[in-house]
Parts: sequence; C-alpha cells; structure tokens
Amino acid sequence: MAAVALATAAEALMPPPWRETLRENALDVVLRLDAMLRPSRGDRAQPPIVVVDIDDQSLDRLGPWPLPRSLVARLAAAIAAAKPRVIVFDILFANADAHSPAALARELGAVADRPDVAALVAPLADRLPDGDRLLAGVMTQAPVVLGFVLDPQHDERVSGAPVLVRGPPPGAGFWHARGAIGPLPDLANAAAGLGALPLPGDADGLVRRVPVFVEVGGELRAGLALEALRAAQASSTYLVQSEPPLLRVGDVELPLPRDGLLRLVPVSLNAHADRTLTAADLIDGKADLAKLADAIVLVGSSAPEVNGLRHTAIDPLMPSVQIQADAVAQMALARVPLAITGIPETALVFASGLAALAAALLLTPIGGAALTLALIGVMWGGSTLLSIVFDRLLDPLTPSLAAASVFAVASVASYAAARRREARIRRRFEQHLAPAVVRRIVDEPGLLKLGGERRELTALFTDIEDFTAMTHAADPARLVEMLDEYLEGVAGIVITHGGMVDKVVGDAVCALFNVPLDLDRHAARAVACAVAIRDWTAAHRLRPAAAALGLGRTRIGVETGEAIVGDVGLHTKLDYTAYGDVINAAARLEAANKELGSSICIGPVTASRLDAATLRPLGKIALRGRDDLLAVCEPWPADMGADLRVRYLAAVGLIEGAPGQAAASFDKLAEDCTNDPVPAAMARRLRAETAVIS
Repeated sequence: MAAVALATAAEALMPPPWRETLRENALDVVLRLDAMLRPSRGDRAQPPIVVVDIDDQSLDRLGPWPLPRSLVARLAAAIAAAKPRVIVFDILFANADAHSPAALARELGAVADRPDVAALVAPLADRLPDGDRLLAGVMTQAPVVLGFVLDPQHDERVSGAPVLVRGPPPGAGFWHARGAIGPLPDLANAAAGLGALPLPGDADGLVRRVPVFVEVGGELRAGLALEALRAAQASSTYLVQSEPPLLRVGDVELPLPRDGLLRLVPVSLNAHADRTLTAADLIDGKADLAKLADAIVLVGSSAPEVNGLRHTAIDPLMPSVQIQADAVAQMALARVPLAITGIPETALVFASGLAALAAALLLTPIGGAALTLALIGVMWGGSTLLSIVFDRLLDPLTPSLAAASVFAVASVASYAAARRREARIRRRFEQHLAPAVVRRIVDEPGLLKLGGERRELTALFTDIEDFTAMTHAADPARLVEMLDEYLEGVAGIVITHGGMVDKVVGDAVCALFNVPLDLDRHAARAVACAVAIRDWTAAHRLRPAAAALGLGRTRIGVETGEAIVGDVGLHTKLDYTAYGDVINAAARLEAANKELGSSICIGPVTASRLDAATLRPLGKIALRGRDDLLAVCEPWPADMGADLRVRYLAAVGLIEGAPGQAAASFDKLAEDCTNDPVPAAMARRLRAETAVIS
C-alpha cells in the first residue's frame, strides 16, 4: 500500500512542466491511434483546403525573402482568379513595401532632406506602382484574411469580428497581451478579417495547439484558423456560450477549450503534400487552378529563412501554414479534443496501482506480470476509445507507469527479503573493497583471489595543500569530522565519473580509471573527474567547518599508462590495487602543482588522449626518477576569455627562443588575471631557469 500511496502522491506532486510533458507525449500516441482507427465520417461536408507554399523552389525562382509586395499581389491575384472561398495569409505585413517604385521614390525624397525635392517626389510616388496598393486592390477580388502577432510591450489594438457572449465573458485562461502588431492600415481595412498568427509551444517545446481566441487588451480576437473558417462562411460574428463553453461560427458549433487553445489531431505528411501547391507555379501559370475553386487557401512558407518552421509531434520542421491548415480542417469538422485532468487522473493512478499490487501479491510472478501488462493495455485502449467516441483525452501513461512501478516494487520486496543476509555481507565487505570488486566476489562465491593482469589505466592522485601544518593546530575531533566529509565527497565524485577509489592515505586519494572493467574514454573521464573535484573542494573550503580549520586547496595529478592490477592480500582481506610507474607519475604530477601554481597537472600521455584545444600548457618539468622533461598541462580555466588564452599561448610560444620576453608576457598576464597564479609561476620559473643557464 505504501507503493500505491507513493505513486499517487508522485502524480499529484509532480512539477507541472514534467506532468505536462508526460501527459502530452502520451496523448500524442493516443491521437495517432485515434487517427488510424477512427471511422470516416461523411455527415459533415468539409470545404477543400489548399496550402500555397512559398518554398525554397519558389524563392529560387522569384527572388529572396521578403518577396516584393507586388509579387505577393500577383500571387494573390492568381489565387483570386480561381474563385476561392477565402485567401488566408500566414504572413505578417506589418511594414510598408520597400521594393516598389513608389517606396523607392519616397525613400529618395527622405534621403534628399530637402523640402523642395520631397514636394516634387511625393506626387510622383503616388502615381508609381505601389506593392501595398496592389495587394489591397486584390482584396476586392476575393475575401482575404491577414494575420497579427501579440505585443506585450505596447497597447496597439487590432480590429476583429464581434464576439457575442452569453453568460460571463470567457478569457481568464486565454493567451493574452497588452496589444498587438497588425498589418498596415490600408491592408487591414481591405481585409475580410484578421487572425492571430502565433503558435504556443508546450513545456517540451512542441507545438500541439493553435489559438481559437486570444485576448488583446481585454478584447477577444480570433486565431488565424478560426478567422479563416468565419470568412469562408461569410459569417459576421462569433457566438460564445460560457457554460458549457461553446463557440458557434456560421453553421459550425464546437466546444470552446477553457484555455482558448485547440488541441491538434495529427495529420499525415502525405496529406500535407497532396493539398499543397507551389507559389512559383501559381505565378507562372503552371498550377492546377481547379484545386483552388471554392477552397480555403492558406498562403505561407516552408523555407527556413522565413522563420516559419515549428517543432511538432509528427515533424520537427513543420511549416506554420500547414499547422494552421490542419486547424481549419479540424474546426470545420467540429473536432475539439478536450483533456480530462485533475481528480479523474489521480483516481486512475490510484486504482491502477491498487490492481497491480493485488496482481503482485496474489499471483505468480509470470501471472502477475501478464495481468499488469493486460491492465496497461486496457488503459491505452480505453483512452483511445474515449478519444474516438467522445473526443475526450485521458492520459494513460502516468497510470501505466504507476501500475508497472507498484508491481515492480511489490515483486522486488520478496526478492529483497530473501537476499537480506547477502546484503549484510555485501555491506560488510564494501567497507574495505571497491564496489566493483565486491560485485565480482558476490557473483562468483568460489573466487578466493583475483588474478593479476596488465592493462592501461588512468591514475588520479589528490592531496590537500599544507595539510600536515594544519593538523598541528586543529582540534582532533573537528579535523576528523571535516576530513570524513571531504573524503566522502571526493570518493563520490570519483565513483560518479566511473573511477575506482584505490587507496585513501591520510588526506590523499588515489583513484583508478579503466579498472577492474573497461571504461570508454577513461583519460577524458579522469580529467573531467579532476575538474569536478577541484570545483567541489574549492566550494568545500568555504564551508564554516573547513574555513575555521584553514583547509588548503586540493592539488590533483593525472596520468595514463600501463600497470599491473589485481588482488593482493589475505583471503579475509583482499586489496584490489595497481602497480606501475603511472601511479608514481600521477602522485608526482600532483606535487608539481605547487611549483606550477596550478590545481590540476595532466601528464603527456593523458593529454594526448584529449582535445588539445581544451588544455593549457604549463611548460616542461622533470619528475623524480625520470631523466627526460615532460610537457604538462591543465584544463583551461573556465573564466579565462579567448583573448587571454591567445596571449597566454603567444607567451608559451616565446619560451624556447626568447625566455626573457616570455617571462615579461607572463608578468603582464599575471597583472590581468589576479585570480590565476599560473602566469606568475611561469614567469618565476623562466627567470629561475634563465639565471641557472647564465
């Protein structure tokens, strides 16, 4: 029962964006099933819908976007000649045409900045062809609906068809804004209607809805699809009923969603292709004009540069004009899927969890699993049937997850009880061994001692600066408490990045990557781990307990190479560890940070496995026990900008030929990077090396 209660509480307390994303993705599947299984309905005649696409091919033939307004007028005239019901532009004509001869003449008068020239040009501009006037003239040949966008900053209004409301006015949950940006006044006055162009995205960024109504400065205005349907029926008003929310436009009556948004039903991409004509073909007279007769014609663009592509559940690059066309078709069929939320959803989660619990407790594991799967199938089938018959949407995913989770928890409970003794043994050994080694011992009980092997690994070594001096003045109890927290944090970061904590000696931690199992990109993972340890320990030093003790910074060394790994010790105490020069190299690289001023020192083999652009060279150093000099580096500081990185690399380039000039360059960098001790350390080392040579 606790699992059932937790599942129900999780559903009720889930953050709204998560809940919405889960629900909407589930309803996407339900609506796809609905579209496949729904029988065709011939009881309502649907006007033909055609999309005229200003696609890439059209822009190649007609010119770049934005097209001259005169060319848009030619396109509208070609459509109007076919006698459509209405022409709908999914385009905002907010600015005056800048390409027509009239516009160029006006611009000439403005540029001249002389009243006499402006006076001469003005009459000429009025006589020259004007794209806006041409488009407004076409609007006398056929009804045209234009679009507007919402403007949250200003109070401009747009006109719209009257909305007659019976009962309290709706709109409390509608998409709203202070004002709107509409088409040019001459175009707006000539248009048969204005509709809202914006398409809202859900929490996951997908567009699944179009606005039926929006609120502009307290006034209801129709969305573009609804306005297209009104103009197609030559209706002059909208009739809205508050309770229950209904909308009537012409001879179409449909439920009005309380948020003013229509949930779209998926339409196949093949259907989009069948109803689409290319704008260039229309202008060139190559298109079949018979398709436009008595049709609702929507004009828009699928070209990326027009910025009209939207991410939907069926296409990540859906042209907004196709979305609007889907909405027109859906409204014409009076299809408004409405989601069932709140108490029914929570009750379904509780009931499905309870049924899964009964299946787990009363049946065999196989029988219980089969019944739970059948229950999940019934919920998905019922949700699909509910959509087909009643246009109501009920999320089947969350109760399905609840049923599966409760069944899994209940089934695992008995297994957990049987393995409790084994778990106690596991916990006992995990105090001494790495979890991966413990898993191997538990999985192979007859294994007494793991054999040795030679393998490549990346070693990471950490140490706290001036730790020994700190221990002399520290209170023992506080020191141990702080050190426990520190080591726990470092070990957790190592394990998170796929590494294995090999040894903890005092304040030092030795970690291995690529043991005992293969680890992809182990060098990169070790460096990422080092960066995470550096950042976490830097924050840890600022905590009150660590700051009071004067905890020093953590230095880290990282190197890659071959080592011999295996279990060493007695049968009662195995120590899975590694032996090889790579371990010593990592420890000595850690110590080199003191001289280099860095926090992380990466050896040359590890560096060769990484992207060189991510690493800052620290010069060459000598390690105890080796005769050659090693080129070492560290990850670039996150706060070091591109210009400072270029200057740093330029100074590094001077080290071989002009060490004195390089030292001066590093001095200047040290002045500009006060929080970065590396440039100053580089300058000191160069001067010391130059003094030894001289």
